[in-house]
Amino acid sequence: MGDAHRIGVVGLGVISRAYLDTLAGHPAVRVTAVADLDASRSAAVAAELPGVEALTVEELLSSPDVDTVLNLTTPAAHAGIALGAIGHGKHVYGEKPLAATLADARAVVEAAAKAGVGVGCAPDTVLGTGVQTARAAVEAGSIGRPQFASAVMITPGHERWHPHPDFYYTEGGGPLLDMGPYYLASLIHLLGPVRAVIGAAGRLRAERTIGSGPRTGERIPVEVDSHVSGVLEHVGGALTTITTSFDGVATTAAPIEVHGETGSLSVPDPNRFDGEVRLHALGDTRWRALPVSAGYEDGARGVGLLDFIAADGQRAPRANGELALHVLETMTALLRSSAEGRRIELTTSAQAPDPVPWTAAGDWKGPVAPGLA
Repeated sequence: MGDAHRIGVVGLGVISRAYLDTLAGHPAVRVTAVADLDASRSAAVAAELPGVEALTVEELLSSPDVDTVLNLTTPAAHAGIALGAIGHGKHVYGEKPLAATLADARAVVEAAAKAGVGVGCAPDTVLGTGVQTARAAVEAGSIGRPQFASAVMITPGHERWHPHPDFYYTEGGGPLLDMGPYYLASLIHLLGPVRAVIGAAGRLRAERTIGSGPRTGERIPVEVDSHVSGVLEHVGGALTTITTSFDGVATTAAPIEVHGETGSLSVPDPNRFDGEVRLHALGDTRWRALPVSAGYEDGARGVGLLDFIAADGQRAPRANGELALHVLETMTALLRSSAEGRRIELTTSAQAPDPVPWTAAGDWKGPVAPGLA
């Protein structure tokens, strides 16, 4: 790996702690700078981490002490920060979605290609043992030829627990753009890219009430669809039905199921790195749990960034910009299909990233420089 890769973090909200827990002190990287619109927040974080400097956003983007910008801002700011980092010749790795709009996401990918820098994007949960063990089972022929899949995410909405949930209900938010990347990235790992979609969506409530924090009881407007359903046509011929909703209370549906000619596979929550993968083979009388066989053991937020850095010059990063762009187009096409009442063919595609062989926690977390497979 050579010298530790230098990381600058922009955006120090709730998710930043999970990333910093993984990255701070990791032998392969060095967090050198943090920035947030709230200067007191960046100062507080920097004070906790030796050798980390609190900067303004512009100072961090132009800092000669930063190789890659970790972009943890809200979706509406994703493209602006990414383009700023790219403009200063830096790699960028961001939280999902890649941008709030497809046009902005294309601009990011095109600018990075022109500048000769890399773009990576969450989610990296799909690189954990849950989805990767399921992928290994599909590729080993455990269910025969895949025929169709289902993906279901239903919650009452994030305003119950998030003290500042406004961005979940504005452009770039909603259940599909917020949670869909986990499911769609998983489905691409399992079944390959998407060729076309048909969608239906609705906005079932005009307002939401904040349920925690200093703004408890405050009502916020809902400006995006809060329930989205659709059908994905995969290039390989499989069909997926998908539902993402902030309008339900609970569900007994498996997060993802993949059905083949000789078996069915239950895939755990793709918002987690682990979970039990279950197989029901044709002729069996019950589901049985499969042993863990692939993925980053004890995965945590940030393993995708470590994979992104380790891939330099060796292989394509698994959480890459091409995949994130295809995921975003799939989601925006579902919303567009709903609005226009027609089937939408996609203009992007993405290869399923290299599968992750089983990688012990000690091999990617340290204490020595990891060998990310």
